Amino acid sequence: MKELKYIDIAKLHPFEGHPFKVRDDEEMNWLVESIQTQGIAEPLLVRPLENTADEYEVISGHRRLRAAQKAGLTKVPAFIHAINRDEAAILLVDCNLHRGQLLPSEKAFAYKLKYDALKRQGFRSDLTSSQIATKFDTADLIGKSNNESRDTVYRYIRLTNLIPELLDKMDEGKIAFSVGVELSYLDEHTQRHLLSEMEALDCTPSYAQAVRMHKDYAAGRLSPESIGAIMAEPKPNQKETLKLPLERLRQFAPRATDCANLRRVPQTGNWKSLCSAPASIINAI
Repeated sequence: MKELKYIDIAKLHPFEGHPFKVRDDEEMNWLVESIQTQGIAEPLLVRPLENTADEYEVISGHRRLRAAQKAGLTKVPAFIHAINRDEAAILLVDCNLHRGQLLPSEKAFAYKLKYDALKRQGFRSDLTSSQIATKFDTADLIGKSNNESRDTVYRYIRLTNLIPELLDKMDEGKIAFSVGVELSYLDEHTQRHLLSEMEALDCTPSYAQAVRMHKDYAAGRLSPESIGAIMAEPKPNQKETLKLPLERLRQFAPRATDCANLRRVPQTGNWKSLCSAPASIINAI
C-alpha cells in the first residue's frame, strides 16, 4: 500500500545509477513555470532508503524533483512505496521507458538496469546466447513489455560497453545504432584509439567498417595501424559537399532555376566556372 506524504526535498535522493538524463532545457523551464503556478500535479513515487530514519530514494519523478528545486519549493508530494531496490529498479524503468524521445544511451542502461534486477530475482538470462529463447528468458520478457524482440534488447544492452564519448556520439545521431553495437565488442583501449582516429579525420565509421573492426578484433589482428587505415577509407555517405542558397547559385549558374536544372548544371560551363572561381568569389557566396 502506498502512503501519500509531503517530504522535504533535502530528504529525497535520486535513484543511484538511474539511466534517464535530467536536462535543464526548454521543457524543464516549462515544467518549472507550471509548478510555480499550479504546483506538482502528479506526486513523486519514492521508497524508504535503507539504513536511514526518514530519507527516501526517488523511483519516478526525477524531473519533477529537479523542477521543484528550481522553482524554490522545499517540500513535494510523494507516494511512499515500501519495496526493495530491485523491485524499485524494475518499476523505475517501466515508468520511464514509454516516454518519447529516449536517447540510445538511456534505453541501453535502462534495459541493463531492469535485466540485472530481474536476473537477481531468479529469471533466466542468456546474455551470450541470444539465439536460445525460452519461456522464462529475461530479455524476452523485457522485449515483450516494450514491443521489441529479445535480440533488440540484447543489442541495446551491448551499447553499455561503449566508452562515454562514443555513446555521446550515438545520442547526438553521429553514430548509427547498428554501428554502435559492432563497436561495443572492442575493448576500452581499442575504442579510445578509434575515437582518436575519428577526431583526427573528422569522420565516423560506416557499418561495413565497424563490422570489419569487430571481426579483426575477434581474430586478434586489429591494430592501431589497421584502425587508421580503415578509417581513412572514403565513405560514400561522408563525401565533402558544398551547400549554396539557390539565389546565390543563380548568379553563377543562371539555369539553376529548379531541382531538375540543378542536376543538369554540373555538365555546364557555369558550374565549372563556379568550382574554379577564386577564393574571394567563393567566400562571397
